[in-house]
Amino acid sequence: MSRPQFPDEVEHDAHRTRQWLAGEARCDGVSRPELLELGASMAAVTAAAEEREPVAVTRAPVGVDPGAGAAAAPIAKPLPPQLFRRLDTNAEMRWDAMAGQGHVVPNDRFFVRNHTVTPRLDADAWRLRLFGTGLRGTPTRHDPVEFDLSDLRGLPAEEHTALIECAGNGRRYFAEQQDDPAPGVAWGLGGVGVARWRGVRLDTVLRLAGLTDAAVDVMPEGLDPEYVTGGVNLGRVRRPIPIGKALDDVLLAYEMNGEPLPADHGYPVRVVVPGWIGISSIKWVGAVEVSATPLFSPWNTQFYRMFSSGHPTGGGVLAAQSVKSAFELAWNARLPAGTEVLLRGRSWSGQGPIARVEVSAGEDDWRPAELVDADRGGAWQRWTAVWRPPAPGRWTLRARATDVTGAAQPDVAGHNDLGYLFDGVVRHPVTVA
Repeated sequence: MSRPQFPDEVEHDAHRTRQWLAGEARCDGVSRPELLELGASMAAVTAAAEEREPVAVTRAPVGVDPGAGAAAAPIAKPLPPQLFRRLDTNAEMRWDAMAGQGHVVPNDRFFVRNHTVTPRLDADAWRLRLFGTGLRGTPTRHDPVEFDLSDLRGLPAEEHTALIECAGNGRRYFAEQQDDPAPGVAWGLGGVGVARWRGVRLDTVLRLAGLTDAAVDVMPEGLDPEYVTGGVNLGRVRRPIPIGKALDDVLLAYEMNGEPLPADHGYPVRVVVPGWIGISSIKWVGAVEVSATPLFSPWNTQFYRMFSSGHPTGGGVLAAQSVKSAFELAWNARLPAGTEVLLRGRSWSGQGPIARVEVSAGEDDWRPAELVDADRGGAWQRWTAVWRPPAPGRWTLRARATDVTGAAQPDVAGHNDLGYLFDGVVRHPVTVA
């Protein structure tokens, strides 16, 4: 029997949604009526929050199941204010902290996205447990195929330089630039990072576990505490990957930039899904379901979908990241007058490498930036531009990029109810003195 590959999640999502509506698919841990009810309650929570709280504040209710580590610090590593902006259980990288750095983001300043808290796991006791109807013998969650860390390290290793970005990166600018506030973590542009990830291909482990031609979805699940929102326990973070992507370039990573994974970034093993939104790259992976029928979870039905009047009723699929650009400058940075300033920044896209970047300090004075040759075709693109401020005072810098597919940053990002995939040109204020 030939397996449908669906390398594009948009096509696969449409197919499995039709199967779900026809009763031919399963939503792990949440029934279809419960999901519909949850969607209505979340909409009410969002509407109420808009009435009583100011913009640019994290409004999505985040909780930890009592007894599942709620008393632990949400983030393990130090968060010095010169490197990070704290956002509840998350930490946003400050872009000026990347000035003078190389292509990858050092581990000490890589952003942290936690739905609950960073778990403290014992690598010696850790196991990767694979089960489901897409494996030979149909192993169950209670009797899975297991690999420990030494098993993975004994398999052929690969290293990928890949970008991971939170789907809500840039969300604050919906409110600040477009008067269109959205609930959720109020990220600037620092919910993104590139690292060298070393590990074993998910493809290799799936085949060793007994992958069959019937498999259509693979769903990794994290070992962080269960996620509670609006009084509803949604269980552990998990999100399915279509088999075509799972067998392509997905990595089970145990090292980051040449070191064992730090606790906040998935120790001892995490999933890395190049090009896709960060929620696909499950941290602290423990269980992996391999299914012969399409899988759903709250993280690909109620969250991490594009809901608005311009998208399907059930929400549009959210897979590849949009095009973005950021200056390696502090917000409201002070720059010297009367001299040339070398502006530095980075641009990226989930659809392909960056082909062109332009920079502006006025209304219509767009000029090409110079791309760093070493980054061409890479996970993101560094660039520079020389600017001589005409006069002291307040100025607004802008950068916009176009990737190799022709996707470019618009002046205004398209609306969606949950504030995902902001791709508008960000107006970065500076003072020349």
